[in-house]
Amino acid sequence: MMASFVKIIDSLSAWTGKWIAWVVIPNVLALVYEVIARYFLNSPTIWSYEVTYFIYGSHFLLGAAYVLSVDAHIRIDIFTSHLSPKTKVVIDLVGYLFLFFPVIIALIYAGGQYVLQSFEMGEKSGLSPWRPYLYPYKALITISFILLLLQGIACFIRNISFLARGEKP
Repeated sequence: MMASFVKIIDSLSAWTGKWIAWVVIPNVLALVYEVIARYFLNSPTIWSYEVTYFIYGSHFLLGAAYVLSVDAHIRIDIFTSHLSPKTKVVIDLVGYLFLFFPVIIALIYAGGQYVLQSFEMGEKSGLSPWRPYLYPYKALITISFILLLLQGIACFIRNISFLARGEKP
């Protein structure tokens, strides 16, 4: 049962990661359009900065769960490179319990409050005259932390399974 739960979360992270990877294309197109409009046509846009800012942030945040699922986050292996696989897993489990889960849960809670407050006040960006609403973008931040929490749970279960059976599900 736990193995199927882990597979579902891994599938969600893979789907999200593959989907969000395509978001880089509109981001590049918006940047190229802005450069052409600003420097060649002498007609800068009012929307480009915020659109590229929001797209890049969404790309970065929504891809985090996928990166965790494929174990591609940057690590400093100076201390753990000479340890056994089981010791590394124990260190990961302790890290998840005392650092990852508390921080991610706090970020989800604070993010939810942040989105709710932004929605209630109709918060708009002040970075350009375009002034888009901010709560949809802030909601993506919270959603990305929820996805990251789910993937962290899957990794935690995978590590427990490794300790119990000596194999990853």
